[in-house]
Amino acid sequence: MPRILDGVAIAAAIKQEVAEEVKLLIAQGIRPGLAAVLVGNVAASEIYVRNKVTSCAGLGIFSEQIAPPASVTTEEMLALVAQLNAREEIDGILIQLPLPAQVDTKALLDAVSPAKDVDGFHPINAGRLQANRPALAPCTPAGIIEILKRSGIPISGQHAVVVGRSDIVGKPAAMLLLHQNATVTICHSKTRDLGAITRQADILVAAIGRPGFITPEMVKPGATIIDVGINRLTDRAGFDRFFAGNAKREASFLKRGSTLVGDVDPKAFELAGAYTPVPGGVGPLTIAMLMANTLRAAKMRRGIQ
Repeated sequence: MPRILDGVAIAAAIKQEVAEEVKLLIAQGIRPGLAAVLVGNVAASEIYVRNKVTSCAGLGIFSEQIAPPASVTTEEMLALVAQLNAREEIDGILIQLPLPAQVDTKALLDAVSPAKDVDGFHPINAGRLQANRPALAPCTPAGIIEILKRSGIPISGQHAVVVGRSDIVGKPAAMLLLHQNATVTICHSKTRDLGAITRQADILVAAIGRPGFITPEMVKPGATIIDVGINRLTDRAGFDRFFAGNAKREASFLKRGSTLVGDVDPKAFELAGAYTPVPGGVGPLTIAMLMANTLRAAKMRRGIQ
């Protein structure tokens, strides 16, 4: 039987460690602070930001949610970021994506001070990550490394294949794995004979944003599969494609009208030595690592080891 890597338990352990360190900082008169900027009224984004703010409160981190209207301009957003950059009590700035079409997302993310870039999106932090220098790394890739390490899965000397080349997950995940001495191959939608490469993977990271894209034929028996995808299925045909015969999942689907599937076909997990489920795998680590990055930013800004 493949081993299920419990992202919920690992995230809880990281949050507990963060809470203990935050408590020590508060005793020194320092309280880490996070500003979460949510533009407009996007239901999914509102849930994500609310979860992040709630996590802050539970760990003793100061948080402030700022909600500009959907009509906000790039200039207004740049002015807001400049204000947050200047505020001493704010250690991390989170800008929830996506932004409205009229806002220049790249210019806005570049305007965030690298020292407060807790999402790890700034080009300076990307460069520091590439050079293996102290940096705020993107939360999901950092969470992938934590899952592997805390689950006792060897990385050094292993062949890691990352399917997906986004700046948010694929590229930084590949870089972090490389820094852990894995041999890394990056694949994407234009890779020829993709299955021939993924079947070589000791560690297979799926981050391509397509439901069930990685099929059983693409997996090396015994591999560790890290499924980053979160795709919502709302139609019966999609449900039957991946979960036909799963009575528990079907009951939930009928009740909610939807279910989640990752970028890996669940049938492929049967071949794995270990895997992250969806939900309950990589997802919880993203918020946990945001909390860890906020703590790290607070310490780095003050020269605390």
